[in-house]
Amino acid sequence: MKPKIGLALGAGGARGLAHIGVIQVLEEHRISVDMVAGSSIGSLVGALYAMGHDGNTLARFAQLCREKFFYDFTVSKMGIIQGNKIKELLSLITQRKRIEELPIPLAIVATNLTNGEKVLFREGYVADAIRASISIPGIFVPVEMDGKLLVDGSVVDRVPVSVVKQMGADIIIAVDISTLKKNVQVNSIVDVMLQSIDIMQHEIVRFHELNADIVIRPNVSEYSLRSFESVSELIQLGREAAENQLAKIKEKIASWKE
Repeated sequence: MKPKIGLALGAGGARGLAHIGVIQVLEEHRISVDMVAGSSIGSLVGALYAMGHDGNTLARFAQLCREKFFYDFTVSKMGIIQGNKIKELLSLITQRKRIEELPIPLAIVATNLTNGEKVLFREGYVADAIRASISIPGIFVPVEMDGKLLVDGSVVDRVPVSVVKQMGADIIIAVDISTLKKNVQVNSIVDVMLQSIDIMQHEIVRFHELNADIVIRPNVSEYSLRSFESVSELIQLGREAAENQLAKIKEKIASWKE
């Protein structure tokens, strides 16, 4: 009997394009993923993968991704980006699918801003869950849903390893793309908030090791949360990091016992 493999895809803005490279390598080596959990950008990549899109298709999607397509600036006390444009785009690329309909089991993480609790989406429209999970506090207007005010999943669960474990994974592969870009140019309120989030997450990484069987950490430190123009480079870094862990992944699968 084969072990059930779970993939936990972490938060990190544009650096999450490295997730695609990891997925490509897993596919090329016939390492099948049985369940996926994602936080923030990890929820977007994970959802598209769970829908049945392979790594090469994800790479083509990424090449079309440009910030101008999903920024709709607003005058609001809750955020500077309304989020309607990206919601429309998400609805289009997820084809109005529901999480419970997907061929690969999926969980998406968001944060309830009013009480600090983790919110886990295992059903409902994929686009709604992603929109909540990517809602960077202060930048995107939070999502109001079922009496909750939802923001970015990384606030409570940067790399949702525990979620994949709850889903029943025997072997957990985590992809951690959080890093701190130093000497970054800070020229706007968006830069201030994004760099502040990077610093906070960097400190969390220092004191909390991920409890996964395999942790893949692409070397994305030279890229910012907004480096959506660096698609090929980030995907390649994901590939390189996954290839460096391949022997360990295969050994873990081979030695697994029920």
